[in-house]
Amino acid sequence: MDSGVKKARKPNPRENAFPLSAATFCYTIPMFIQGFKRDLEESDLTETYSKHKSDYLGNKMESYWKAEEERACRKQKKPSLQRVLIKAFGWELMFYGIVLFLSEAIRIAQPIVLGQLISFYTPGQQEITQEEAYYYAAGVVLCSLMNILIAHPYMMGMLHLGMKLRVACCSLIYRKSLKLSKTALRDTTAGQVVNLLSNDVNRFDVAVLFAHQLWVGPIETVVCTYFMYLQVGIAAAVGVLALIMFIPIQFYFGRQISKLRMRTALRTDERVRLMNEIISGIQVIKMYAWEKSFAKLVHTARRLEINLIRKTSFMRGVILSFIMFSTRLSIFVSILYYVLSGNTDITAEKVFVITSFYNILRQTMTVFFPQGISQVAEAKVSIRRLNQFMLYDETQLAKAIKAKDFHEKQNAKPEDKNGKAGEQSYGGDTTKEPCVVLTNATAKWSDGSMDNTLTDLNLKVTSGQLLAVIGPVGSGKTSLLHVILQELPLLEGSLEVYGKISYASQEPWLFAGTVRQNILFGLPLDKARYKTVVKKCSLERDFNLLPYGDKTIVGDRGVSLSGGQRARINLARAVYKEADIYLLDDPLSAVDTHVGRELFENCISGYLKEKIVILVTHQLQYLHNLEHVLYLENGYPKQGSFRELKESGLNFAKVTGEEVAEEKTDEPIELKKQKSIESVDSDKMETPRPVEEQKSTGSVGAYVYKSYFRAGGNCCIILIFFVLFISAQLLASGSDYFITYWVNLEQKAGEAQQASLNASIAEATKSTNNTDEFMAIKDNKNVSLPPLKHRHHVSDRNDTSISHDFWDLSRETCIYVYSGLIGLLILMTLVRSFTFFTICMRASMRLHDKMFESITRTTMRFFNTNSAGRILNRFSKDMGSIDELLPAAMIDCLQIGLALLGIIVVVAVVSPWLMVPTCTIGIIFYLMRIFYLRTSRNVKRLEGVKRFGGNVGLAITQAIGLTGMFQWGMRQSTELENQMTSVERVLEYSSIEHEPPLESSPEKKPLDMWPEDGKVEFRHVYLRYFPDDPYVLKDLNFTILPREKVGIVGRTGAGKSSLINALFQLTETSGEILIDEVNICNIGLHDLRTKISIIPQEPVLFSGTMRKNLDPFDEYSDADLWKALEEVELKEAVDDLAAGLNSKMSEGGSNFSVGQRQLVCLARAILRNNKVLVLDEATANVDPQTDALIQHTIRKKFKNCSVLTIAHRLHTIMDSDKVLVMDAGTMKEFGHPYMLLQDPKGIFFGMVEQTGRAMADALFRVAKNSYEKLSLEQ
Repeated sequence: MDSGVKKARKPNPRENAFPLSAATFCYTIPMFIQGFKRDLEESDLTETYSKHKSDYLGNKMESYWKAEEERACRKQKKPSLQRVLIKAFGWELMFYGIVLFLSEAIRIAQPIVLGQLISFYTPGQQEITQEEAYYYAAGVVLCSLMNILIAHPYMMGMLHLGMKLRVACCSLIYRKSLKLSKTALRDTTAGQVVNLLSNDVNRFDVAVLFAHQLWVGPIETVVCTYFMYLQVGIAAAVGVLALIMFIPIQFYFGRQISKLRMRTALRTDERVRLMNEIISGIQVIKMYAWEKSFAKLVHTARRLEINLIRKTSFMRGVILSFIMFSTRLSIFVSILYYVLSGNTDITAEKVFVITSFYNILRQTMTVFFPQGISQVAEAKVSIRRLNQFMLYDETQLAKAIKAKDFHEKQNAKPEDKNGKAGEQSYGGDTTKEPCVVLTNATAKWSDGSMDNTLTDLNLKVTSGQLLAVIGPVGSGKTSLLHVILQELPLLEGSLEVYGKISYASQEPWLFAGTVRQNILFGLPLDKARYKTVVKKCSLERDFNLLPYGDKTIVGDRGVSLSGGQRARINLARAVYKEADIYLLDDPLSAVDTHVGRELFENCISGYLKEKIVILVTHQLQYLHNLEHVLYLENGYPKQGSFRELKESGLNFAKVTGEEVAEEKTDEPIELKKQKSIESVDSDKMETPRPVEEQKSTGSVGAYVYKSYFRAGGNCCIILIFFVLFISAQLLASGSDYFITYWVNLEQKAGEAQQASLNASIAEATKSTNNTDEFMAIKDNKNVSLPPLKHRHHVSDRNDTSISHDFWDLSRETCIYVYSGLIGLLILMTLVRSFTFFTICMRASMRLHDKMFESITRTTMRFFNTNSAGRILNRFSKDMGSIDELLPAAMIDCLQIGLALLGIIVVVAVVSPWLMVPTCTIGIIFYLMRIFYLRTSRNVKRLEGVKRFGGNVGLAITQAIGLTGMFQWGMRQSTELENQMTSVERVLEYSSIEHEPPLESSPEKKPLDMWPEDGKVEFRHVYLRYFPDDPYVLKDLNFTILPREKVGIVGRTGAGKSSLINALFQLTETSGEILIDEVNICNIGLHDLRTKISIIPQEPVLFSGTMRKNLDPFDEYSDADLWKALEEVELKEAVDDLAAGLNSKMSEGGSNFSVGQRQLVCLARAILRNNKVLVLDEATANVDPQTDALIQHTIRKKFKNCSVLTIAHRLHTIMDSDKVLVMDAGTMKEFGHPYMLLQDPKGIFFGMVEQTGRAMADALFRVAKNSYEKLSLEQ
C-alpha cells in the first residue's frame, strides 16, 4: 500500500538465459555461489520471472474464468474451474507429456542393452565379443545420461507449471474475495480463505508432477510386459499380474484419501477460522480470562483434524510400503512360475533384465502411479473447493462491471419470491450529475429472515447535500450504506448511483504499515491535499505526539493507536480519495466531544460541502440546522429537516434516550483556540523499520530434529522405530542377495543338467546305433535328472571347474526361504510405516499444542508487533507442512538412505571395484547438496567381483539404481531440511516471552470473596509498550473508593485505554496498583482478570452459540442467562433466533449490529457481578437510546460496585462521583465534575464548553444536581 518508490530488484537471470543454460540450470549458479558464501537477504532476491508474475497469471486466469462463466450462463450450467485450468495450461501440460514419453522410452531401452551386457559375462558364451560388450556398457551409461538430461528439465518444467497453477488460482481467489457480497461473506470465513490460499492451492505443485503418470504407467506396463515375455514367456505376465494386483488397492486408497482430504480440509478450515478469531480477539480473551475455554475448543478442533490426517497418513504408509516389496514379490512370482513350469534355462541375463523392467514398473506403477492417483484425487478435491468459492455471490457492483465487460445490456438478477427483481445501475455515465437515487427500495440480508432490513425507501441525494441517517440500534442505517455500495442486493425497487464513491466503515480498518500508508491507501501523494486532509481530520496534534509522525508504523488493525486515532485515520483515508459521494458510517462516535465538533464542522460539513455526504451518526447535537435527515426504525424511513422531524411528533427521547437540547443559533460558540503546535515535517524524520519476522540463519540445527522426535515419543519408541526401518532394509537387501544366490544355484544346476545330458549322449553314442534313442536323449525326452540338491555332485564329476561353495539347498528350500523373506518384508514395512506415521502425528499434535499454549500465554506486545496474518501463517501453512509434507519427505529420506546403504553393501560384497565410482558419486552429490542447500534453505525460509553372471547382473543393476537414487535422495534430503524450517518456525513461537503466571502461588492467592469493597489505588504507576519507547502513563496517583463511579476523560491518545491495560496487567507496569489493598502485580492473572468485569471499546462476539458467548465455562443456568439478556433488552432478539441460546453466531458476531454486540458484553458483565467494572468507551458506537439503556442498567445493577468509565459522551459521566482528566499520560484533574467545572481555565471546563452552549448548560445542570444529591446523602 505504499505509494513511495519501491527499491528495484535485480532482473531475473532466466529472462535472458540461453536454451542450454536454461536446460542445465546454469543460470542459477551465481545465486548459489552467493548463497554458499553468506546468508541470503531479501535484497538478494531477483525480480519475478515475467511468465510467473501473479498479475500476468491472474489476468490470464480471470479472462478464461469470465469466458467460462459466459459459456455456463448460455448453457445454464455451473462454471467449471477444472475446464478453465485445462484451457489456460493444457497445451503446456501436453508438451511436457511428450517429453516424459521420450524419457520413459529411453528408460525402457536400458534393460535391453543391459541384458546384452550381462550375457557377455555368462560362462561359455561366444556370441558377444569384448568390443561389443564395451558398446553395450556405453549404451547403458548413455541411457542413464540421456534420462538425466531429459528427466530433470521435465521435472523443473512441471514444478514451474504447478507453481503457475498455484499462483494463478491464488490470484483468482484473492480477486474474488474482494468482490464477495455481504451475504456471501456470511457463508464463508477467513479461515476458509486462508486454508484455500495456504493449503489447497499447494496441491497443484505435486499433483501436476505426477499427473502424466496416470497414462504413462499403463502404457509402460504393456511395453515392459512384452519385452519380459521375450525373456521368460508367460511367467512375465504372471509377475506383472502380481504387480498390477496392487493397483486396485491403490485406487481404493486413492479414493479414500480423496474423501478424507475433503473432510480434513473442512476441519482445517474450522481450526484456522478459530485461530483467526482468537488472534483477532486476543485482548478481549485475555481480559475475560477465557484462554482455557478457547484452548479446549482448539484442542477439540485439532484432535478431529489430526484423526483424519492420521487415517490419510496410514493409507499413504500402506502405499509407500508397496515400494519396498512389490517389485521383489513380482520377481519372485515370475521366477517361481518359470522354474516350476519346467524351464531349466534360467540365466542371469533373463533374471536381471526382467529385474530392470520390474524396477521401471515399480517406480512407475507402485510409486508414481499411486502418487498420481492420490495427488490428482486431492487436487480435484481442492479444485472443487476453489470452484465452490468462485461460485459465491458477488456484489452488485462487481456484477455490473462484469456485465459491462461482456457488453451485456442487462444484469442477470436473482428474482424474489414474487418474481420481481431489484434493478441496480452503477454510474458509468460521466455526463450525469453525481447523485444517489433509491426508488421503493426493499432489502434484507437473508432469505430466511422474516423482516426486511429496509422497506419501501425513496431517497434522492445530489451534489452539495449532506444527508444524516439516524435511528436506534439495528434499524438498518449501515445496511443503507451497503445498499448504495451494492453490497446488499435489493429485493424490490431500484438504485441509481452516479459518481465515484468513498467509504469510511463503522469499525476502523487499518493494516500493518505507516499512518501515511493507511491514509494514502496506494494513491499517489498530493502533498497539499494530504496536508489539508490531515488538518481537517484533526490529526496534526497526533502526528506531533507519535514518535515518527505520520511515518510511525502501526500494528495490525492499528493496535498501537487509540480508538479515536483509528477512527480519524479511517475517515482521513476516505476523505483523501477524490470522490463524488462520501459514505461515512458513524465516524464521530469514537472521538471526544470537541474533536467530534471539529470533524463535523471543518471536514464533513465544511471540506466536503460541495460533495454528496451520507453520514450515519448518533450525535444529534450536530444536526439541528440540517435540511436533510433520514430517520430509520425497523427498516421504515421518515425524512425531512431536523426541525420538521421534531415537529412531526417524532419522539427524539426514544431515539436519543434524552431530550435534545435546542441549539441557540443566534449565539454561536467559538471553539476555544488552543495553542497551535507547529507541524512536524515528517518527510525529514527518520523512517522507522517495520518489525521483521524472526528468521533463523544457517543450517537447521540438530535441536530442531531432536525437538521433533522428542515430541513424537520417548527414546524407546524412537529406538524401536529405527530398528524397524533397519530391519526392513536388511530384509529387502537380503532378499535381493538371495535371489542372486538362487539364480546362480539354478544356473549351476542347469549346467549340471547339461553336463549330465552330454554324458548320456556320449554314452549312448558309444553303446548304440539307434538314431531314435540318440535323438530322444539329445532332445531331453524322458531323461531322468537328479534333484536340485544333488545336481552339483553330477556336475562335479563331469566339470571340475565348477565351484563347490554352494550350500546344499533344494529348490523347495529356496522357495520357502525367499517366501519367508518376502512375507517378513511385507509385515515389517507395514509395521514400520504405521509406527512412523503414529510418531509423526503425535509430534505434529504436540508441536501445535505447545505453540498454541505459548501464543495464548504471550504478552500483548507480541500481538502489537506481529500481524495476525504472520501469526496465522504458522498455524496454517507451517502446520500444514508439518502434518503432511514433512512426514512424506522424511520417510523418503530414511527409506532412500537405508536403501543406498543396502545397495552399497551389496555392491561391495559382489564387486568391490565398483565401490570406487560409487564413493566418487557419493562425494560429488554430497558436495552438491551442501552447495545447493545453503541457498535453498534461505530461499525456503523466505517462502535428500566374482565372474558369475548373476553377481555381475546384481552389481550392475544395483549400481545403475544408485545414480537416480542418489539424485532423488539428495533432493529429498534437501526437501526434508526445507520442511524442517516449518518445525523451526513453530518452535520459535513455542519459546516466546510469556506473561506472568495465570494462577497465584498458594501463599499469595487472594480469598475467594476478594475484592469485597472494590477500592482501587494507583501509586506511582508508569507504563510503556516497548522498552525503548517513552512512557505513555507517567507517575499516576489516584484512589477510587469503594462503590465510586469514576469517569475518565481526555483527548484521544491521552492514555485512557492504557490505564485499563495497566489495570488488567496486559502490559508490564512499574509502581503499585492495589485492589482492596492487594497488589495485583503479585497475584495470578486469572485471579485478577476474573474479578474485574469489562465492556470493551470494540465489542467482540465469537462464532459458536450465544450460550458460549455469554458463559464459555457453563457456570450459569439458563435462567441466569435469559435474565441477563432480559435486563439488556436482548431477550426478544435472541428468542427470535432459530435455536435461542444455542443459535450459532457468525464469525465476529456479524449477524448482530455493533450496538447489540455491546449489549451482549453488558450481559456478560451482569452475569459475572464483580465489584469492579470497566467501561472502555463502551457506548461510543451505539445510538443514544442504547447508550441510555447501558447507563441505566449500570446504575441499577452495579450500584454497589466501583465503576470506571472511559467516555467521549460527557453526559454519560456528568453524574459520576468523580472525573479523572488525563492528558499525555498524566493526571491533570481529579474530582467531582461539578467542582472541576468551577475552574474556567480547567481542561474539563473547556471540554464541556466545546459541546455548544445549550449542551454545556445541560451538562452543567446534571453535574450540579448530582453534587447536591451527593452532599445531601453525606
